[in-house]
Order: sequence, then C-alpha cells, then structure tokens
Amino acid sequence: MALHVAVYGGSGALGRTIVNFFKSGNHVVTSIDLMPNDSADQNVVIKNTASWPEQHKEVADGMASVLGEKKIDALFCVAGGWAGGNASSKNYIKNCDLMWKQSVWSSTIAGNLATKFLKSDGILTLTGAHPATSGTPGMIGYGLAKAAVHQLCKSFASASSGLPENSCTVCIAPITLDTPMNRKGMPDANFTSWTPLEYLAELFLSWANGENRPDSGSLVKVQTEAGKTTLTTLSM
Repeated sequence: MALHVAVYGGSGALGRTIVNFFKSGNHVVTSIDLMPNDSADQNVVIKNTASWPEQHKEVADGMASVLGEKKIDALFCVAGGWAGGNASSKNYIKNCDLMWKQSVWSSTIAGNLATKFLKSDGILTLTGAHPATSGTPGMIGYGLAKAAVHQLCKSFASASSGLPENSCTVCIAPITLDTPMNRKGMPDANFTSWTPLEYLAELFLSWANGENRPDSGSLVKVQTEAGKTTLTTLSM
C-alpha cells in the first residue's frame, strides 16, 4: 500500500535520501525545506527565517494548501545542522541561535503539523544526537538544541500533547551520519563507524508501516561499528 509521508528538511543530505527512497517505492512524498526538492510530489518552501511564529504559519498554511483534507502516514523531521564552539568562541551566541533555529524551530513546528495532518496511527520522528545526552563543551549550541529535541519527543508522546491519540513519536540519536559534508570536513575519519543515510531511510519505512516501532517517546541511539548499525533505546 502506498504511503503519504512528509519530510521536514527534505532538501538536506538525509532528507534527500529519504525522499528518493520513498519515491523509489512509489510512495507519495511532501518535502518541507528552504528550497524545493524536485524529486518530491509536493513542496512547501520556507521563506521566513527571521520569525518563529511566522515561519510556523508559513509552513502550516503550505501544508494545508498541498494536502487539503488528506492526512499523512508519517512526518520525518530531519532538518538541522552543525556548528561548533565553546562559551568563549567568537560566534558562540550566533551559533547557538543558528542551532536553535535549525533544530528546535523545525521540531516544534513538526509537532504542530502532526496535530493537524498526521493520521491517528501515524508516526512523527525527530532528530536528536547521542552526544547531546551528555555535555558538549566544544559545540554548546548544537548540544543545547539537540537536548531540547530529546525533551520535545517525551512531551509529544505524552497523553495531553495534542497529537493524535494513537500516534507514535520517536527521536533518533545518531552519533555520526555518513553525509557528504561530514566526509568533506573529516576526510581521514573511519567511515565504517558512520551511519549510512540509506539505513535510516529503510528504518523510517518500516516504522511508517507500523513495523518494529519503538514505544512512543523513545530516544533511540543509532550506532554503527565496522559497518554494522544497531539501535538502542536510551533512558532520559
């Protein structure tokens, strides 16, 4: 059966992999990002990057326009980015602001989209980061934002969150994803310890089909060693 999914961050490296993977299976895909993804069936293009409330309205109105009365089976929020720096860094506050916008704005907006457009048995995934389960002194803004996303997952999974009653919210917590940008920035790294993007696309398809879903509210560590990826549910 064909699914209809939305990918928040559908023009990033992971987002494009997910869009292409689902399209190869003849599923319907809506992409939400700062630029369109020509492989998607529909696009919601974000133009407002200055105001959180106005960006939310833009995205919610865009989804309503492309979906009409239709509901989606899954919403994968994979928007985000990375910036380093400790508290004495020149761009410390600037980078904290950027990380918050990229990860927290998108994740909170995704939660509201789920209340409006997700089916009652649908799934919302958020993207955290395993390093943010402890201190991240060399990348404070990144850790701050990802830790907030972990907490959001718990909130969205709670009974009074406003999300559909039988829906599932899961936050993945990868260590390092095998993206072109990471390879460029760390060319001498051991790539067999990085998680392939295709693995996550396949995982999301199984979850969207209701297969092997973790409990709602789960924070799932994604770890790759010697080319083999494993999942571990973490406690918060």
